[in-house]
Amino acid sequence: MRKVIAAINMTLDGYCDHTAVDADEEIHQHYGELLLDAGVVLYGRITYLLMEFWPTLVKNPSGDRSMDEFAVIMDNTPKVVFSRTLKSVEWESARLAERDLKEEVLALRQEAGNDIFVGSPGLIVALTQLDLIDEYQLCIHPVIAGKGLPLFKNITDRVDLKLFNTKTFAAGAVVLYYKRVDIKTGS
Repeated sequence: MRKVIAAINMTLDGYCDHTAVDADEEIHQHYGELLLDAGVVLYGRITYLLMEFWPTLVKNPSGDRSMDEFAVIMDNTPKVVFSRTLKSVEWESARLAERDLKEEVLALRQEAGNDIFVGSPGLIVALTQLDLIDEYQLCIHPVIAGKGLPLFKNITDRVDLKLFNTKTFAAGAVVLYYKRVDIKTGS
């Protein structure tokens, strides 16, 4: 069964705002490698619309090698978009979800292939509430934004996690790798 992995950039004070963090070459390389190992990435409508930037770089490269390479990887990565308002998606590697979030994710978990990554704050919260996230990869950037969209808003039940890895980048960002703790076994 495939794992569901929440992977997202955030500020030190817990906000998810792509304008508040700087994705340098090292960050692009990290997420490029992550996407190469992804079976599928799940996005909500807002994040999906933000990500539609990347195909423009495939068609018209920027000249920044790390961004251009990331754009190609992102363009080729399968995506499932959850939206109540979008009727279609233009990106060839994307499709709209056919079922509600829980049913879609449970079906995806049963398919063969690499892990399922979740890259939208709202979906991370919803899947946390449904107890469907196996692992969190939180890339904390050395920025205090002071405002924005908090990642874990609306989480009302305690979620116990165990740190199993870290990765530090030269510019000061740190990825914290957590897995859920099974309360019954403690592991």
